[in-house]
This record gives sequence, C-alpha cells and structure tokens, in this order.
Amino acid sequence: MLHIVYGGSASGKSSYAESFAMSLQGDGRLLYIATMYPYKWNTTELDPETIQRIERHRAMRADKGFDTVECYRHVEHIMAKRQDVLLLECMSNLLANEMYLEQDSDDGGLAETMSEVEKAGVGMSETLSPVSKKIVQALVNLSTRVQDVVIVTNDVFSDGGSLTYDESTREYVKNLAEINCALARVAETVTEVVCGIPVIVKKNHPMGK
Repeated sequence: MLHIVYGGSASGKSSYAESFAMSLQGDGRLLYIATMYPYKWNTTELDPETIQRIERHRAMRADKGFDTVECYRHVEHIMAKRQDVLLLECMSNLLANEMYLEQDSDDGGLAETMSEVEKAGVGMSETLSPVSKKIVQALVNLSTRVQDVVIVTNDVFSDGGSLTYDESTREYVKNLAEINCALARVAETVTEVVCGIPVIVKKNHPMGK
C-alpha cells in the first residue's frame, strides 16, 4: 500500500513518517530510501553541508531499526521483499535528482506498457510530464511489490513565491505538485503534518479509488 506524508519545512513530517512506518512493520525489514545527493551537483566532490545533514538524519533514526538504502535516482530498481516496509525521504530530493543530475546510460525510462498507474486509475497520467510520470509509475509499481511504501514530500501549494521563480524552478514546482496529486489520488492514506501534529486528509476515501 502507498502512504503520503506531506508538510512544510521543519513541520515534523519526517519524524511522523518514521514513526508511522515503524507502526506498519510486521515480519519484514524497515528500509529507509535516502534520496539526498551527497555530492556537489554532477561532480564526485562531497558537499560538506549536505554530509552534515545526512549524518544528522542518520543519528536521529539510529535506534529505530531502519536499514538505509541510498537511492538518488531510479527508484524502480529498488530491491525489496514482499513483507518489507519502505520509507522514501524525500520526494523533493528525488525529483531534483531526476531533473538536474546528468543523464546516464540507464535513462531509457520504464517499459512502454500499461503500468500500475493506469490500472489504479490515476486518470491524469497522460498529462504528467515525462519525469513526473516516470517517478509516479515507479513508486506505484513499487507499492504493489511490498507491504507498504511511505513517501515524505513537501507542500508546494502554500508557497506564495512561485511568481518570482525562474523558469527552471517553476518547472520543478509544477512537477512536484503534479506528482503529489497523482500519488495522493491512489494512496491508501494521505497525512498533512502541521506544527508536528498529523492531520488525516485521506484514509480509504471512496473518492480516491
């Protein structure tokens, strides 16, 4: 099953998502899918500030039972067992990596067949940008292969500065917004975290099916 946790910066969404993922664990592993790129863009030089953030996050979840899987791009390649619970932290980083990192030889995208996105009735998949569709399809497919996938993402809808963004940033915000909407439509639960307080937006809602 697919679960979305979203909120503003420093809202407490990551802490809540970790606790929520832990509550879902059964006989499988807890996998923390870390998407923060630790290097300076398109180089092999580590970024000290990013490394500090990564180490801080690792320390915060050190005793929570997560196995960390570094995955900056291509979440469709994640290997997990049926009984595992996955926490992806976070969508914002994953999208930036897919949009702005140099392309590689494995960028052919997913197979051009009917995906779980269409089967689940997202309904807007044909209007998604190529990068958004790739990410949505990969994560919906992944959620059918494991027990649960919890995705942390940012609330881009309350940002009032979009009119002052440059074209590249506006494209990024648009992609993140459409990814959030597409995934929320098929998710089992959608939770907004406000000032550390989880607010249930959707839970088995019939309009989302």
